[in-house]
Amino acid sequence: MNNLDKLKKAPFALTLSDANGKIFYMNEKAALTFSKYGENLIGRDLLECHNENSRKKIMDMFKKKYVNAYTIEKKGVKKLIYQFPIEDEKGFAGYGEISIELPEKMPHFVRK
Repeated sequence: MNNLDKLKKAPFALTLSDANGKIFYMNEKAALTFSKYGENLIGRDLLECHNENSRKKIMDMFKKKYVNAYTIEKKGVKKLIYQFPIEDEKGFAGYGEISIELPEKMPHFVRK
């Protein structure tokens, strides 16, 4: 069992791509979330699954290697999207995306 297998049934969607934008991992929640693009997206290019505006953003992220975080609401479900560069011992290795469904009411704490 590799370490990613431990995230297979996590309650959030996790997608990982290599430095060329090819998807190499999706947990079960991610596969379900993006099933409209195909049954198995492993090996597919991230750009194939996004509209033109999103493709431009993704290309910029791969070029400049920064975190992109935002919230969305779709069909009444609020989500936090967190896209982040992945590094290995050689440097930039790709991108990850975590998509977490947010409760309608969620406490916010400011800690000191």
